[in-house]
Amino acid sequence: MRCLVLGASGFIGGHLITSLADSGHQVVAYARHFDSNHSISTNTNIEYVTGDFCNEQRWNELLTGVQVCYHLISTTVPKSSNDDPIADVTGNIIGTLHFLEAAKKKNVRIVFASSGGTVYGRINTDSIDEHHPTDPLCSYGITKLAIEKYLLLYRELHGMRSVVLRIANPYGEGQQPDAIQGAVAVFMGRVLRGHTIDIWGDGSVVRDYIYVQDVVQAMIAASEYGGRLNVFNVGSGVGVSLLELLGMIEQVTAKKADIIFHPSRSFDVPRNVLNITAAQKELEWTPQIPMIEGLKKTALWMQEKINDSL
Repeated sequence: MRCLVLGASGFIGGHLITSLADSGHQVVAYARHFDSNHSISTNTNIEYVTGDFCNEQRWNELLTGVQVCYHLISTTVPKSSNDDPIADVTGNIIGTLHFLEAAKKKNVRIVFASSGGTVYGRINTDSIDEHHPTDPLCSYGITKLAIEKYLLLYRELHGMRSVVLRIANPYGEGQQPDAIQGAVAVFMGRVLRGHTIDIWGDGSVVRDYIYVQDVVQAMIAASEYGGRLNVFNVGSGVGVSLLELLGMIEQVTAKKADIIFHPSRSFDVPRNVLNITAAQKELEWTPQIPMIEGLKKTALWMQEKINDSL
C-alpha cells in the first residue's frame, strides 16, 4: 500500500513512517524539512519530500497512487497558538483545505491527528468520551476542531473517507527534551541533567499519557477501519498527576527531581483523561505498553542522547 505521511519529521511522524515502511508499505514522507534530530532512514520503502504545506502546489502529484494519508502536520503548538491565531488559521486550516480540495478527486482515506488534550476544553467528567462538549481554550484546539468539521463536511459532500484520532499526551523515544511541549520529555531531560523543574500549582494536575508506538498502532488500525464512526479518543485511559509522573521519572532514572513550585495558571485544565472504549471496540485497538515500561525505554534513549552531546 502507498501511504502519504504529512508531518513526517515530527515526533509521531518519525515513528509512523518507520513502522509503515518496516511492514512493507511504500511511504511518501512529507515535511517542511528533515533536520539533524530526525535521522533519514535507509529503508528504500521511504521517499522523503520537502515542501511548504501552506503553499503546496504539487498535491495532485503527491497523492497519485496513495491509498491512505496520515495528516499529522501542525504549524503551531498549544502554548503559543493564542499569540498569533491568524497564523494558526492560515497555516493549518487554509493549508488543510487546499489539501482536501486535491484529495477529494482521489480515492484516498485520511487519518487525522487531532488533540484530545485541547479540543474538549474545560472538563465536566472524570473520563472524557467523544460526546463530551468541545470548547477549546486555545487557538490550537479550535483549529484542530475546525479541521475535524471540514473532514466531516467533505465526507458528506464528496464521500471522502476519514477517521479522526483525538490523541492524548504522547511520549517516547525521539521526543526532544528541549521542546516547548511534552511534559515527559521536558521533565525527564531536566532530571537527567540535574536541572530544576517548574511546576505551576501543587502538581495535582492530571493528564493522560500514551507511549508513541501505541499511538502508531492506533493510526494504522484507523487506516483499516470501515465502520460507521469517525472520531476516536486515543490515550491510555489512565490519569497521572504531575507529581506522580515525576515520581515515576525518578524511579526509572534513579535521580531526584528538583522542583520549583509556582502559582497555578487559570488556563490549566485540572484533569484530562480520555475514555478509549470506542477505539477499543471499533478499531480493535488497546494500548500495550504500561507507562513505567514506556518511561524506561524513553530514559534509555534520552540518556544516550545526552551522553552523545557531551
